[in-house]
Amino acid sequence: MKIRYLCSAAVVAAGLLAGCGSGGTAASGATVVGVDYPRSDTDFWNAYIKYVPRFAGQLGLDLKTTNSQNDVATLTANVQTMISQGVKGVVMAPQDTAAIIPTLQQLAGKKIPVVSVDTRPDQGTVYMVVRADNRAYGEKACRFLGTKLGGQGKVVMLQGDLASINGRDRTEAFNDCMKQNFPGVTVFGEATNWDAGTAAQKLQTRLTANPDIKGVYMQSSFALSGTLQLLKQRGLLVPAADPKHVFVVSNDGIPEELEKIRAGEMDATVSQPADLFAKYALQYVKDAIAGQQPVPGKTDHDSTIVAVRDGLMEDQLAAPLVTADGASFGPVASVKVDDQSLWGNSKS
Repeated sequence: MKIRYLCSAAVVAAGLLAGCGSGGTAASGATVVGVDYPRSDTDFWNAYIKYVPRFAGQLGLDLKTTNSQNDVATLTANVQTMISQGVKGVVMAPQDTAAIIPTLQQLAGKKIPVVSVDTRPDQGTVYMVVRADNRAYGEKACRFLGTKLGGQGKVVMLQGDLASINGRDRTEAFNDCMKQNFPGVTVFGEATNWDAGTAAQKLQTRLTANPDIKGVYMQSSFALSGTLQLLKQRGLLVPAADPKHVFVVSNDGIPEELEKIRAGEMDATVSQPADLFAKYALQYVKDAIAGQQPVPGKTDHDSTIVAVRDGLMEDQLAAPLVTADGASFGPVASVKVDDQSLWGNSKS
C-alpha cells in the first residue's frame, strides 16, 4: 500500500499545515525549506549532507541550510535565522530530544511544519519523524553477538547518548534481548555521548579489567576507528577463526564499515539509510506545506508509518543487518556486504 494522505480544511485548521496545494515560494517558484544539519564530524552525517541538495533539486525545493554541530542552543538560533528567511517548513535532526521542545512549540505557533530526521522529540508536535526502528538496531546487534558467542561471554556496548531517543532505544533493546535470549552473556554498558575519544578510553579500561571480552557493539560508526585501533594494539584484530577474535558490530552502514567487513576487520553493521533519510524528510516537509496528512500503514518504499503517540507519526525505514555472508541469526536475517542496494556501496 502506498502512502495515503488526507487533506481537508480541518487538517489545515489544526495549526501545523500551510494549506492544501499552497505554500510560500522563492522568486524561482521553488518552495523555501530550512534544513539544519545536526553535525558534520561523522561519515554518516556527511553522507546525509551530500544527499539533501540532490533530493531537494528533484523535489523543486529551495534550501536554506545551517549546521548546529550537535548543540541545541545553536540549533535554536539556526531556526530563528530560518524563520527570518521566510521558510515554509523545517527539517531538523535534534540530538537532544528534550531540549528541542520549546523550539518546536515556537514553530508550531507560527504554523511552520517540522520533519524530524533520525530522532524523535520527547514531546511537542512534528509533522513526521523519519527514522528507522532503533530498537530493532539493538535487537539485531544482540542477536548477532549472542549467536556468535554461543550465548556465553562478555561484550561491551558503546552507547551513544542517553539524552537521545536513539541512544535509549538501542541500549534498552540490546539489554532486553540479551537478558531474554542470551542470559549467559555479560553486557558492560558505557555511555559515550557519541564521542570517539570517550568511547576509546572506556573500551580500553574495560579491556584492561576484562581481557576476555569477546564482543563490542558500537551504537554508531563514531567509535569505529578508535575501536579497531585499540583491538589491533592488543593483538585482537585477528580473523574470526582465531580464538582471540573479538566480534565487532556497528550501526550506520558507512562505506568504511562495509570495507572493514570485507577485510575481516569487523563483523557486522546495521545500515541506516542516509539517502532515504534525506529523500523522505524532504518529501514529507513538502507534503506538509501542501496540507497533506499521512495515514499509518505500509508505504511503497518498504517501510511502515506508525503512530508513536497521539498526533505524532513515524516512518520507520528499513535498516538491514549487514554481514560478510548474509547469514541469519535467529529470527534476524542479514544481507551480504556487497549488496548493491546498500547506500554505502553507492559510487555517486
